[in-house]
Amino acid sequence: MKALSTAAITWLVFIAPNYVLAQDYTPQQHQVPEKKQEFSPYVGQHFPKRVYFGDTHHHSSFSFDSGMFGNTLGPEDSYRFARGEEVTAANGVKAKLIRPLDFLAITDHAAYLGFTELMRTSDSRLMATKGGREMVEGYQAGGEEAWLFVVSMMKDFDIGKPRLDDPELTRSVWERVVDIASEYNQPGTFTAFNGYEWTSAPNGNNLHRNVIFRDGPLRVKQILPFSAFDSPEPEPLWEFMAAYEAKTGGQVLAIPHNPNISNGITFAETMSNGKRLTREYAEKRALWEPLLEVTQAKGDSEAHPFLSTEDEFADFETWDFGNAGSPMVPKENDMLQYEYARSGLQWGMKHKLKLGVNPFKFGMVGGTDTHTSLSTTREENFFGKLPALLPGPDRTEEAMVMKADGTPAVESWETSASGLTGVWAQENTRESLWDAMARKEVYATTGSRITVRVFAGWDFEADEVERPNFAEQGYKRGVPMGGDLSDAPAGKVPTFMVRSLRDVDGANLDRIQVIKGWIDANGLPREKIYDVAVSDGRTIGADGRCKTPVGSTVDVANADYTNSIGDALLMAYWKDPEFDADLHAFYYVRVIEIPTPRWTAYDAKRFGITMPDRVTMTVQDRAYTSPIWYTP
Repeated sequence: MKALSTAAITWLVFIAPNYVLAQDYTPQQHQVPEKKQEFSPYVGQHFPKRVYFGDTHHHSSFSFDSGMFGNTLGPEDSYRFARGEEVTAANGVKAKLIRPLDFLAITDHAAYLGFTELMRTSDSRLMATKGGREMVEGYQAGGEEAWLFVVSMMKDFDIGKPRLDDPELTRSVWERVVDIASEYNQPGTFTAFNGYEWTSAPNGNNLHRNVIFRDGPLRVKQILPFSAFDSPEPEPLWEFMAAYEAKTGGQVLAIPHNPNISNGITFAETMSNGKRLTREYAEKRALWEPLLEVTQAKGDSEAHPFLSTEDEFADFETWDFGNAGSPMVPKENDMLQYEYARSGLQWGMKHKLKLGVNPFKFGMVGGTDTHTSLSTTREENFFGKLPALLPGPDRTEEAMVMKADGTPAVESWETSASGLTGVWAQENTRESLWDAMARKEVYATTGSRITVRVFAGWDFEADEVERPNFAEQGYKRGVPMGGDLSDAPAGKVPTFMVRSLRDVDGANLDRIQVIKGWIDANGLPREKIYDVAVSDGRTIGADGRCKTPVGSTVDVANADYTNSIGDALLMAYWKDPEFDADLHAFYYVRVIEIPTPRWTAYDAKRFGITMPDRVTMTVQDRAYTSPIWYTP
């Protein structure tokens, strides 16, 4: 064998170890070593250089409801579409993304995983059992009989008991799902995560979680997905996750769904057994659920106008009608504080004061919750959430959720085109992206690919946000989104550097805001919004707010707008003017675009239809970063 050169040995000894370690974590400020002076300033850099966009909540025809409701596109189609290929939707309409996604987590329901495919093909293993034959016959009956069969099977989820329990059949489907992910996973180019959805909704209250693995087939094939048939309570799910890591040496996390249809359960003050939260519960929840889905097709869960009365942007794609029960159980105002991310973060700090651990210390992500195998989030390219809501002139007339009296609680036009997750990572691999998720260096967008980055520290200077190496200094002397500040130095207040760039194919930016939440000296939750950068030369008042709206260029009739208002790039340096070093606090950034036509306006133009006055026709898409916490 040819001997290694001195240069090659030097590379292996000094460079390769740094490269390997770089994939494992983003360092905190005390972990960033002083660099040896090199000619190239980029030698040895090991912090994230770019953001990757993808979908953490996606259903193919392998999900029972998706397949039963008419979706014919399987996981292969989901990956092909996400990677930028043209596919044909279940209704025959061709679909393609403006740009490929960087990653996709197909989170098909674990309960009855892949069963619609087995029923469609009259799988011999189903036909060999009485319950399986009933499934095949019911599915293939067609017409009203098939619909009644679907309704009867959906009730299995309510009672938590499957009519057919065959672990070997489930294993064969799970292994196929994992093999498909392996086929489409291309490290460095496109990441196909292994994952699934744990679908629990006791009494119609949504407790769903997406379970995302860091690992490949050698580890994830050692288990079967833990479903709501195994338990409708999240605590046993966490036990399953712990057992998976102990057995395989792998890593896994869970992402609770948008909490807005849980009817006050997501951030409840009690555990599943009805008892008050304990420190053990708080530790486990914080460990296994580092993220929260704050925006998706079923509405936005960042803030609610009832809770945030001083926030003019809080009423965004709001679904506050009730839960997902059949019939729906109406919402009561007291439930709202346990359903929105901002109040959940406040509750987390309150629990920390009592328990010593924050159970709701989550980063923010977005997902589509599509059941069409198509992750479409742009308003002009929205293919709906369900097969019945694929593009067509009548899709806005459908009812999504019904009240007990048979009238619509939610109409299909209220479905949002949201959302996406942005991940700051070193490279596009399962390991690097998952690690960024685990450390919460992620953010949610309501559909567009806004770039946003924030750092907090104690000694940033105003001009640093404009410097080309602001990210390097941010990591070296501060913390990124998802990070922690503690023990404020005497006389110091938190300083923030924020940059945001518009979607290259999208709308200009209206403003950047810092959302601060804290627990005051009396133990009461407080919040305040600061406009820290605004477009078009508008001014920010002494109260930290810009009262002048950005305006609008939207031509609703023609589903058009221009970027003649707003800015493509906004930057901000901000100090907290009301910082109290003795009080727990969090800070996250919200970036808001200028108004654009909503997907309903595009439908009206394309199909030549007139929308009722109640239909929303414009939208201001936005991004929400994971918080940065301050702990005394």
